Amino acid sequence: MSPTEAHQNTGIIRVLLHFQWKWVGLLAVDDDSGENFVEVLEPLLSQNGICLALIQKMPTKQNWNDLDNLADMFLSTYLPFRGCKANAFIFYGDSMALIAGILIFLVNPSYLENASLRKVWIMTPQIDFALTGLQRAWDFQFFHGTISFTIPSNDPRGFQNFLQDIKPYQEQGNGFLKEFWEQAFDCFYPNPQKPVDVNEICTGEERLDSLPESLFEMCMTGHSYSIYNAVYAVAHSIHALYSSRCNHRAIGVGQRKGLQGLQPWQVHPFLQGITFNNSAGERLSFNDKREVGGGFDIMNLVTFSNQSFHRVKIGRVNPKAPEGEEFIIHDNIIVWQTFFNQALPHSVCNDYCKPGYHKKKKEGEKFCCYNCAPCPEGKISSQKDMDDCIKCKKHQYPTKDQDGCIPKRISFLSFEQPLGISLASIAVSLALITTIVLGIFIKHKDTPIVKANNRDITYLLLITLLLCFLSSFLFLGQPTKLTCFLRQSAFSIIFSVAVSCVLAKTITVVVAFMATLPGSSMRKWVGKRLTNSVVLSCSLIQVAICMLWLGTSLPFPDFDMFSLTDEIVAECNEGSVFMFYIVLGYMGLLSLISLTVAFLARKLPDTFNEAMFITFSMLIFCSVWLSFVPTYLGTKGKSMIAVEIFSILASAAGLLGCIFTPKCYVIVVRPELNRREELFRKKK
Repeated sequence: MSPTEAHQNTGIIRVLLHFQWKWVGLLAVDDDSGENFVEVLEPLLSQNGICLALIQKMPTKQNWNDLDNLADMFLSTYLPFRGCKANAFIFYGDSMALIAGILIFLVNPSYLENASLRKVWIMTPQIDFALTGLQRAWDFQFFHGTISFTIPSNDPRGFQNFLQDIKPYQEQGNGFLKEFWEQAFDCFYPNPQKPVDVNEICTGEERLDSLPESLFEMCMTGHSYSIYNAVYAVAHSIHALYSSRCNHRAIGVGQRKGLQGLQPWQVHPFLQGITFNNSAGERLSFNDKREVGGGFDIMNLVTFSNQSFHRVKIGRVNPKAPEGEEFIIHDNIIVWQTFFNQALPHSVCNDYCKPGYHKKKKEGEKFCCYNCAPCPEGKISSQKDMDDCIKCKKHQYPTKDQDGCIPKRISFLSFEQPLGISLASIAVSLALITTIVLGIFIKHKDTPIVKANNRDITYLLLITLLLCFLSSFLFLGQPTKLTCFLRQSAFSIIFSVAVSCVLAKTITVVVAFMATLPGSSMRKWVGKRLTNSVVLSCSLIQVAICMLWLGTSLPFPDFDMFSLTDEIVAECNEGSVFMFYIVLGYMGLLSLISLTVAFLARKLPDTFNEAMFITFSMLIFCSVWLSFVPTYLGTKGKSMIAVEIFSILASAAGLLGCIFTPKCYVIVVRPELNRREELFRKKK
C-alpha cells in the first residue's frame, strides 16, 4: 500500500545530488531488508558519482534486550562513525532500529552532545514517528534539521471526531490503549494493591488534542493512512468477490457462511483490479505490479529546547508528476543542524577543486576522493570539481587563473599605434626625400653628373624607390581584399624594377669602360638599348611569377587564431607560401648579381663611376633581406608586418642614400665639380 521503495531510492539520490553531497554514510538495520537496501542503493549511488564513506549495521530489537551487550555494540557502531568525515548520513530501518541506535549512544550520554553526531540525517519512510514516544525522556537535538521521506496522507472523514471522542475505558482487548494513555498523559490507572498519588491518577477524560505534537499527532500519519487504505482495499475486494458469486447463483445462508473460509489467493484477482475512492476523497488503484502509485513528501524536522519538534514539508518526489516537477525541494525553508550555523553543509571526501583546477585520482582511494591539480597551460576549468580541464574556443584564451575564457582582441598594425605611426612617418619622410632628389635631378638634368649614367634609368630608379616607400602603407591597417591582392605582388615587382635599374646602371659602367679599349667590339652595346633590355627583361620575369601566383593561389584576408595567446591576428593569407618565397628568391638573385657586377666594377677609372656606391648600396640591400627571412619567421602577429615594412624602408633607403647622396652633394653643394672641364682635368 506504500509507494514502491524504488521511488524512495530515487528521492534519496535526488536529494544528495541537489545538495552535492558526494561522500555519505549509511546506517541500516541488520536484517534482510537492510541488506537488500544496501545492495540496491550502493550501485545507484556509484552511478551518480556518490560514494559511501561508511556502511554500518544497526542491531535489531532482539539484539538489544540484554543491556550488558550495549557497550560492545557501542564500540562497534560509534567508533567507526566518529572517524567518518561525512556530514550526511542515510538511516534505513524502522522505529525500533532507531531506538536501538539511540540506546547504544546512551551508554555514554556525553556522546549525544559530541560534534561528531551533528550530522544531516536522511530518514527513510519506515521511520514515520520514531521520535514520538521518546521525546519526553531524552533530548535529541542532534536530530535537528533531519530530512525525512514520509508517505503522503489525508485525514479520512470523521477522523478528528474519532480522536476527540476516544476514551481508554472504551477499549476491550489487550489493554494497549490504557498503556498508551498512561505514557502520553504521564498518569496511572489505580491499582488496588499499590497506593498512588491522586494527582497521578488517569481520569480517562483527558483529550488527545491537548498533547503536544511531539507526543501525539492529530493528523493521520502515512503509515496509518496506508493501513486504513489496505483495510478498505480488502473490504472492496471481498465485496467484489461476493458480488461475482451472487451473479452466478443465489447465495443461501450456508453459502454466505462459506465466505468465512475464504483463502487469500481467492481474493488476489479481485484485489489486483480493484479501484475505489476512500473517505478522504482519494482514488486508489493498483498497477500491473500490484502496487499503489505515488511518491513521497520530503519533510524537515525542527526540534526545540522543550523537547518538542515540528515537521515542515520542504518538497516532494513523485515520478508520475509532470515533467520538471518530479522532484521539488525548497531550499529557503530548510532548517539545518545548529552545528552548521544555518549554512549548507558539505559532505565530500575532500574540499572541492576550485575553478582553474581539475580532479586527479588518488591511488587506492574511492573515486570520490581525489587531489586537485592545476589545469595545464592553455586549458581552463570554469566550475568546481571538474573531471578534466577544457580548451577555450579558438577565438578565446584562458584567464590568468585559468578559470574562464576571455574573447581575443583582433590585432593588426594600425596607423593609430605608436609603431604604426613611427613606420608611417619614416615612410612619408623617405618618400619626400626621394621626391626632392628626383626634383633635383630633373632640375639639373643637363649637367654631366646626371647625364653620365643614363638619365632615364636614374629617373626610373628614383620613381621606383618612391613607390617602394609608399608601398609600405599597403601593410598598415586591417587587411582587405584589395590590400592583400596588391601587398606582396606590388612590393616584389617594384623592388625588382629598382634592382633591375641598379643592375642596368652597373652594366652600363662596365660596358662603357670596355668600349673605350682599343679594338673593342663592345661599342655597339653602348646606349639605351642594353639598359632598357636589362630592366625590361628582369622586371617581366618577376611580373610573370606574380601573375602565376595570383592566378593559382590568390591571397585573401584571414585571421590567425593560434599564433598568439590573447590576440587574433588579422593578416593576409598569402595563398601559397612557396610562391611567396619564389618571389623573394628571385629578388635576392637579382640583388646578388647586381652586387657581384658592382663589386667587380668598383675600381674602374671614371670620374663619375658610381659602381663603388652601387656596391655599398647592394651590400646594404642584401644584408637587410638576408636578415629579413629568419627574423620574419621568428616573429608573430603584427611584429611580422613591422619586420617586413622595416626591411622595405631600410633596403630602399640604402639604395637611395648610397647611390644618390654623393651625387646630390656634388650637384647642390659642389656645383663647380659638376662640369665637363673638371671631368677632363681629372682625366689628365
